[in-house]
Amino acid sequence: MTHPITDIDNRAEAPPRPLQPLLSDAIIALRAPTQVWSGRGGDIGDAAIDGVYHGDVRHLRALALTCEGSTIEWISVAPDGPSRVVFGGLLRGLDDPAPDPKVRILRERRVHAGRLTETWTLRSQIAEARVTDLELRLTPDFALLHEVKSGVDRPRETRVEVADAAATVTGGSPSFTLSAPGARVGQDDGEIVATWHLDLEPRGSASVEWSIELADPALVVQAATSAPPWNAASVAASAPDPRLARWLETALGDLDALRLALPGAPDDEFYAAGAPWFFTLFGRDSIWAARLALPLDVRLAASTLRVLARLQGEHDDPATAQEPGKILHELRGSALEIPGEGIVLPPLYYGSVDSTPLWICLLADAWRAGMPQHEVRDLLPALRGALTWLRESGDSDGDGFLDYIDRLGTGLANQGWKDSGDSIQWRDGRLAEGPIALCEVQGYAYEAALAGADLLDAFGDGTDDTAALRAWAADLKARFAEAYWVETPEGRYPAIALDHAKHPVDTLTSNIGHLLGTGILDADDERRVADLLLGPSVSSGFGIRTMSTGAAGYWPLSYHGGSVWVHDTAIAVHGMLRAGLGDQARTVVDGLLDAAEGFAYRVPELHSGDPSTETTVPTPYPAACRPQAWSAAAAVTCLQALKR
Repeated sequence: MTHPITDIDNRAEAPPRPLQPLLSDAIIALRAPTQVWSGRGGDIGDAAIDGVYHGDVRHLRALALTCEGSTIEWISVAPDGPSRVVFGGLLRGLDDPAPDPKVRILRERRVHAGRLTETWTLRSQIAEARVTDLELRLTPDFALLHEVKSGVDRPRETRVEVADAAATVTGGSPSFTLSAPGARVGQDDGEIVATWHLDLEPRGSASVEWSIELADPALVVQAATSAPPWNAASVAASAPDPRLARWLETALGDLDALRLALPGAPDDEFYAAGAPWFFTLFGRDSIWAARLALPLDVRLAASTLRVLARLQGEHDDPATAQEPGKILHELRGSALEIPGEGIVLPPLYYGSVDSTPLWICLLADAWRAGMPQHEVRDLLPALRGALTWLRESGDSDGDGFLDYIDRLGTGLANQGWKDSGDSIQWRDGRLAEGPIALCEVQGYAYEAALAGADLLDAFGDGTDDTAALRAWAADLKARFAEAYWVETPEGRYPAIALDHAKHPVDTLTSNIGHLLGTGILDADDERRVADLLLGPSVSSGFGIRTMSTGAAGYWPLSYHGGSVWVHDTAIAVHGMLRAGLGDQARTVVDGLLDAAEGFAYRVPELHSGDPSTETTVPTPYPAACRPQAWSAAAAVTCLQALKR
């Protein structure tokens, strides 16, 4: 008989399971569509997320700085806005015997759209001269962004050309060029190496600078070229809370760095959803970011509306989830394949149930905030198309509610903002079956129908049947009141959704916060919903949990089942303000400010739902994106709440 241990020893070791990179400890510098992720000394390569990215491609997997004669002991990292970081280190191998360190290195990193520049400066306070070499070592990669996200990145073959103090590296369509003035540049086993010889005078300093130009003709987005329409310092100075002032200054810098445009319309800008995975146009994300930031910037809301209108659906196409009048979900330069999840999204994908009503709501908000009338009028054809989709194609099964189901089989199973596969759960933890009619989408649709009627009355040609739109909205409101309300031990509230059998999915979730201010609830029900959101099972003290602690599926580190999303909480604040619930809004904002302080004022995409009674700072969700446009824009909503 073979000994069991021998059997185990002879088995081939199973390969490690691919894991999504963690982000919470990495250092990022960005200017969309370019981003650089590194460790705390500035070197790149130790963590799975590390790299120099341009668009949807990681051009460099590793980047290292070494100093001949001394290790570099990194002691400081100082971000200065979204696009500049200064790392500080000691060179004790070059130092004298005294206890105080006297030889330092500063590494200044600056990221522009399509360009990375670093300046390395050695400073000495010792009485003797020193001679050393500084070496830069680069590892090309050209892995696709979605492969990096899945943990199974596949580097592409590269071609390298070296000339003088420069090198050009090509990996198919994308390429980069290293410029290293004063350096010897060569190759070493697939890596690019640049070496500088430095003479460091007594009590002197010496510097070198290098840069990388990144290019990819397949990019479907480009950097914004205009200056941001706000002065971050003056906006921050208007904040009545010093924590909010610091958050605003950081958030507005991030929103500036996340601005993009499409190559065919460079003047029409929008917010990329976030770093690292979403440096592109998203329907829902770009709309909500523009909407939350609207008090500061009507112009960008207007341009976001135009960009999305140009890509509005024109025909029925199951391969892209496109339907006439529908606003897209996302735009990519190539198909988005997520290995191991069976998801393959086409470059232009329309699998979003809420982008279309939210587009209408943003148009109405921007109009009321001062969007030029001729710009509003130009969007009336897109408005009519979106309203038609709302009342026709948006309801896949004819029950009178907007819903979704993945017709592709390889698209997103859930097509609201909570788009993970397990986000729509019953209170006992079972997954709901589609078609799914989310509660908040009915609120968006109600608001959109009435707002669309107002717009057509103000700008239309008199042939639009706005009375029918208002009647449709009134009917939706009445049917919502009959179909969605549930009562559980946690109270009476709207269900997160109706499932395929039209049963209300009874979990208490943050989705109900999106109903506030839409008009689909009456005043008493709005107060009831606000009270539930402030209760201990939903409020973490650092924001509103996506799922109540009373649900079987609750877990504080679940992506959509117990975590806190700052934009989600800010949408509830936005609704509370519109519903006249200012005291409740300010209570929620105070928790968000505690969270912002805990994250050094660059608030990530989401964080743990752990209660503030158990921890003095929020626990990171370690794979959360940052910066994220709608998380940054949440700071503007908080400003509106505290200034009232």
